[in-house]
Amino acid sequence: GSGGQGVITAAILLGEAAVIHEGINAVQSQSYGAAARGGATRSDIILADDEIYFPVVTQPNIVVCLTQEAYNSFAPEVIPGGILLSDTRSVQTTRTVDARQIELPMYAAVMEEIGKPIVFNICVLGALIGIADLVRPESVLKAIKERVPAEYIELNTRAFNIGLGLGLPFRR
Repeated sequence: GSGGQGVITAAILLGEAAVIHEGINAVQSQSYGAAARGGATRSDIILADDEIYFPVVTQPNIVVCLTQEAYNSFAPEVIPGGILLSDTRSVQTTRTVDARQIELPMYAAVMEEIGKPIVFNICVLGALIGIADLVRPESVLKAIKERVPAEYIELNTRAFNIGLGLGLPFRR
C-alpha cells in the first residue's frame, strides 16, 4: 500500500491476534518509502504453527495490494495458486499471475457505510480474514480492543465486520 493507509497497523493486529489469542507463531516486518504519506509501504507477516527459522517472506501465499504500484511490484511474487486480494478503487488488475485474484470494493464499502477512510485498513483486514482462515475473527477483534484507543473501537469493529462480510463469500 502507501503511507497513511494503515498497512503496517493491520499486519501488527493480525500478528497480535495470532500470537496472543491463538498461540500461533508470527513474524512481522515492514518497509517504508521516503514519504510519510503517500510513499510506498509494505508489511510482510509469517504465521506458523511451528518455529519460524527464516523470518523473511520469499514467496507469499497471500498478497494484498492497495495501490497500483504495490500490485505491479508485488503481485508476481505470490505463490502459484495463492491469493491476490486488491481493492477495486485503487488497483486495475491483470491476469498475468497464477493466483486466485479477488477484487473487492473495500474502500467504497467503508465510505458508504462509515464515511471515514481512516478505518479502510481494518476493513481490508476483515476481508482477508473472511477469505483466508488465518485466525478467528474474534481474535482480531480482541487485538483491536487491546491496541486501538477506546473511542475508536466501535468504528474499527464496524469496519472489520464490513470487510469480513465482503470476504466470507470467497472463502473456500
